[in-house]
Amino acid sequence: GGVNGAFTAAVAVLIIACPCALGLATPMSIMVGVGRGARDGVLVKNAEALERLQKIDTLVVDKTGTLTQGHPSLVDQKVVAGHHAEIVLAMAAAVESGSEHPLARAIVDAARERDVTVPTATAFTAHPGGGVEALVDGHQVMVGSPAFLTTQHADTTPLTDDIDAFRRQGATAVIVTVDGQPASILAIADPLKPTTAQAIDDLRHRGMRIVMLTGDNATTAHAIADELHIDEVIADVLPDQKHGHVQRFQEQGHTVAMAGDGVNDAPALAGADVGVAMGTGTDVAIESADVTLLGGDLAALFARDDEEAIQVMEFITSPDFGGEWA
Repeated sequence: GGVNGAFTAAVAVLIIACPCALGLATPMSIMVGVGRGARDGVLVKNAEALERLQKIDTLVVDKTGTLTQGHPSLVDQKVVAGHHAEIVLAMAAAVESGSEHPLARAIVDAARERDVTVPTATAFTAHPGGGVEALVDGHQVMVGSPAFLTTQHADTTPLTDDIDAFRRQGATAVIVTVDGQPASILAIADPLKPTTAQAIDDLRHRGMRIVMLTGDNATTAHAIADELHIDEVIADVLPDQKHGHVQRFQEQGHTVAMAGDGVNDAPALAGADVGVAMGTGTDVAIESADVTLLGGDLAALFARDDEEAIQVMEFITSPDFGGEWA
């Protein structure tokens, strides 16, 4: 009875009177919407993802390559007394030559730009979420985060002020140790994409809850978040922990979209209600996601309703169209 009963009866009459129009309306409007999205660089794997996108209330975003350009570069370097900047950079580049991490590429590129001769490294070992180490010219060289190197019994206390200063500038602080002793701090920064600030602002005004999820140190992460007016930040996240954070939001009753671009984002992208991959990112992230943004622009994710799709829907459900096909 009441409004619900009347609405159900009205829908039943419409379906019986004109099944063709309603049966065609949904798939055709979806087809137009998906096609229009593709023209704008938004690739949707399936129609269900479109439906789920309308219900999203929480957007979890990776930082590097999603909010930022994904091309970090060395912006500053401090050396410990007794060490030479170019020699330490050469050693760090030798160790990082065996890594595919964006920070590693920044160090290798910096050495190349400065015409530094990079020696050969052997006995390379990677510590996921922490750093890398190798043997360079007879010295054990480690390159990694301050927290990781502390676990390796390296005393980074004398470098604390410089580390904090780099982080407050939004840069990632990377420590280089030689034979267990700190030799240098490398400040690596990744600029924001030009469209990020406006995209985040638009999404927030649409009522979207935005959470930054990053492996960066909390100080660095908050410096970037403050610039973008993102209130919720989860920092110091190890690669295998991202999926767990997405799952926690879902268990709290939220419908979650996850946006990322890297290998370590893939499990979270697959586990989210809607996974959104940056087309400029890794193949495994794109494969794991429901939606791919070819230009890597979050502004395209929750764009306003497409006028072309609305016009098609209105035409298909009009009496003239229904009378022709009924």
